[in-house]
Amino acid sequence: MTQETPTLVFLHGVGLDRTMWENISDQLPESAVYLDLPGHGHQPVLREPTSLQTLADDIAARLPSGPIQLVGFSLGGLIAQRLAIDLPEKIVSVVAANSVCKRTTQERAAVLGRLATARADFLESTQRSIERWYPAGVNVPTELIQQTQAVLANNDRRSFLYAYEVFATADADLADDLVKLHQPLLAMTGELDPGSTPEMSQRLADLVPDGKIHIFSGARHMVPHEQPHEFIAQLEQHFALEEADDR
Repeated sequence: MTQETPTLVFLHGVGLDRTMWENISDQLPESAVYLDLPGHGHQPVLREPTSLQTLADDIAARLPSGPIQLVGFSLGGLIAQRLAIDLPEKIVSVVAANSVCKRTTQERAAVLGRLATARADFLESTQRSIERWYPAGVNVPTELIQQTQAVLANNDRRSFLYAYEVFATADADLADDLVKLHQPLLAMTGELDPGSTPEMSQRLADLVPDGKIHIFSGARHMVPHEQPHEFIAQLEQHFALEEADDR
């Protein structure tokens, strides 16, 4: 009996939307699916605080039928981990890109500081994000940076803050459940990403039973924009290896 081919599904990060993948989508399977997180893009706004479980349940209800190979970026990476634990028969493999894991006290203080800035001055926080993600001299097309900045600035502010709070806190509780994530997982991030550090990706790879890690040399947070060809190469290697293992 022929096995059903898994569908590649992509989840973006806080304040972004499914358009973040447009610069690489023409190099990915036509069947790939790019979902907006709750409160983002074309999804209904969030009107009350939410949780990682609630976000994951929303995404689960919108997943295509059949097996899924899941790619989550930043907050999307946390959601991908939660979904892999909750849906072990459906999610066959995971990539957690520029995500977080079991932050230290210092790392937690840093992200909570960014959350406080966003609450106090939303537009200032979006500008700081752009400067952090795309420092002067970064090898990313200007129009892609401008598009990302526009998406950030156009967020519904309450939705953004509710989602950011999940991103800033949910890794603490999720860490205890990672031993239940048995699917192959690739944790990857930029060498210079200050908020989703190589150390966090290493923790994630160590905590799951079948975890691997890849660090993009010289990259920061927006690896799909900074190093798109290497990003795709890592996806192809991870998922192709899993397909080979399944045969």
